[in-house]
Amino acid sequence: MANLEIIKFPDERLKIVSSEVSLDKENEVELQAFIDDLIETMYNAPGGIGISAPQVGVHKRIIVVDARYHKKTTVSHGLVVLINPIIIYSEGTVVVREGCMSIPDYTGNVERSYKLIVKGFDREFKEIEIETEGMEAVVFQHEIDHLNGILFVDRIKNPSTDLFLRKKYL
Repeated sequence: MANLEIIKFPDERLKIVSSEVSLDKENEVELQAFIDDLIETMYNAPGGIGISAPQVGVHKRIIVVDARYHKKTTVSHGLVVLINPIIIYSEGTVVVREGCMSIPDYTGNVERSYKLIVKGFDREFKEIEIETEGMEAVVFQHEIDHLNGILFVDRIKNPSTDLFLRKKYL
């Protein structure tokens, strides 16, 4: 396994929309090795509770989420790998102070859906559906945004009041 380099803002590669992953067995060994590297990179990064493939320069629709160690997490499904994830239902709103490994020096207030159902494929290519809420739901939305070339700073309504210099990691 390898700890991958995380791309930092304002690198334009963070704005690229990612491609769907082909779920054929032909590239499975390479894909599994990449997923292992992505997981290791997330766990080794300060405050890492989610990461997307584009953050390490791979523009494929793959995310990893593990919000169980965040102090505001009330619902957690543990370590989740999702390939080709889509949000199929959302409800409610919450404003959350978000950070990002690709924008390490800032945090910002972002409005997100409070409840969420997300669907995709796990690393064994089995279709799964996850219903979640709170911080875990926020992390799923944040990582799926990366797949669409959207950063949390793109969702901040007023940078003068909702963008902050980071003081510390979680």
